Amino acid sequence: MTDHDVLDELVCFDLYAASRAMTQRYRPLLEEWGLTYPQYLVVVLLGGTGQSSIKDLAATMRLDHATLTPLLRRMEDAGLVTRRRDPDDGRSSLVGLTDLGREAHAGADAVQCRIVEDLGLAPDDVRALQLLLRGITASMDHAARADA
Repeated sequence: MTDHDVLDELVCFDLYAASRAMTQRYRPLLEEWGLTYPQYLVVVLLGGTGQSSIKDLAATMRLDHATLTPLLRRMEDAGLVTRRRDPDDGRSSLVGLTDLGREAHAGADAVQCRIVEDLGLAPDDVRALQLLLRGITASMDHAARADA
């Protein structure tokens, strides 16, 4: 058995390799705005919601606060987002896109269309893949909670 054969038996490796390949494919498509893949996700989220609390962003992106805060700080330094205290809850911060962030969001559809095209799957297969991956995520989350 070769090293490659050993990894072929691990579904976790297939998920990991696919995730890395997907993230790497985004890299050249996001260069125009100087975005990393996680920053792109923030732009997409905020473009859809207008603004969000850091807590809600972290939950939606499945990131902890300590990971998201420096990412948002870099985006703020780059002029993509603004952060301000929530007037209704002074303990919470709201994040929104700047004009530059909205420009980046305007290009997000073209990036997503290119990624879907690069997948080489029919639209129904893309949807089936999404549902399968969401089911896997839910199952793993459930198992982790049961172990906690």
